[in-house]
Amino acid sequence: MHTYEGLGLLAWLALGAASGLGACAGAAPATPSATAAAAPPSAATAPSTASTTSAAPKPLSSAPKCANATAAGTCSDAKPVSNAAPPAAHAEGATAAAAPPPEPKPKLVPGGLARGSSEPFDVELAAGDQAYQSDDLAAAKAHYEKARKLSAKDPAPQIGLVRVALAGSEIATDYAAAPKNPTMLALLRKVDAALKLDDSYAPAYVERGRLLLILGNGPEALSALDRAQRLAPDDAETQSALGIALLATGKPAEALTRLRKASELDPDNPERLTNLGTAYLIQGEVTEAVRVFSRAATLSPNDAKVHGDLGTAYLALNQTAKALPELDRAVALAPDRATYVSNLSYAYFLTGQLELAISTASKASVLDPKLGSAWINLGTALAKKGDLPAAERAYRRALALDPTDPRAKANLAELAEMKRAKSEATPDKK
Repeated sequence: MHTYEGLGLLAWLALGAASGLGACAGAAPATPSATAAAAPPSAATAPSTASTTSAAPKPLSSAPKCANATAAGTCSDAKPVSNAAPPAAHAEGATAAAAPPPEPKPKLVPGGLARGSSEPFDVELAAGDQAYQSDDLAAAKAHYEKARKLSAKDPAPQIGLVRVALAGSEIATDYAAAPKNPTMLALLRKVDAALKLDDSYAPAYVERGRLLLILGNGPEALSALDRAQRLAPDDAETQSALGIALLATGKPAEALTRLRKASELDPDNPERLTNLGTAYLIQGEVTEAVRVFSRAATLSPNDAKVHGDLGTAYLALNQTAKALPELDRAVALAPDRATYVSNLSYAYFLTGQLELAISTASKASVLDPKLGSAWINLGTALAKKGDLPAAERAYRRALALDPTDPRAKANLAELAEMKRAKSEATPDKK
């Protein structure tokens, strides 16, 4: 954790951790959770020199077994989820010269639902995936509806409609964000209905896992997502969803394995990289986090979250000069995002720009009055300035938000000690 010389009051970062549980690659982005994290984490490790292709992760021990599992742990009833066009049919006696030219195959979206055939319903699925990737939910819904009418017994359109409904809801996709929420429960029933059409359709288990996470049912969510990755072990979105769920439920080491695999399968996807970087940061592998966040920033230079995460990682390495422009860029791209503003205030504090640190932390506390890190950063800057009463008020606001927060407790205790020492050093006037 960072301290400043001569005063041990703790200043803290708000890490914009893994993307929202429903934020699949190419999907309408979900609002990510703001996970509090001390900076810096434990000592960073050197960049790995291992092969870029890791072994397939083992299934979770708590997950239900497949009816027909192979020795490698993959479900033998697995069905392809993408890029699996059905074999072309040939009429008996037809010659090659008489065969019509093949229809152009639609462009597939990573993590999408289309399988890559030229069948009309799959063309509609591909169009729905493209619209969903572009955040055009109305168009995505229309295409998925057409696909459903063309192939009522295929689960893919049903899952597409669930994705659209989840993205269009205003419900946060954080872990346990909406326990017993009727909208989430209704979507869960639709996923279960799709699974009755095909109980080996991996994307349905992915959506089931996401919904269960939002509802706060971690064990069942992990079971569904593990089932998905065993059905589709080489699908990046499936591995990513399981990794995010493991992060959300406090299993960062297992999450790192899954998110590394997802990034290997989809190496040019900045969202995969930011999720992987977050897992590295939580595990204390800060140098690796900087490496993958930097790669993500190159791929997506206008993504506020990427710059915010990279700046946070630089702060964890005590490289404030590199952190400051990244955090400043994040705030410029997303000025209303309190976590980015709060982290920028902390960077100002570290560079001795106390007035900027105070004004920026104050802005963060207004943007999100429930962000404890903003109040703690404000209190720390005020204490350094010498305004102990105002610092105490800021710390007490943080403590009121979370009475168990050790950061606020520690800072208030040290502030009381500072006030006592100051009182003893000042002779009473008579």
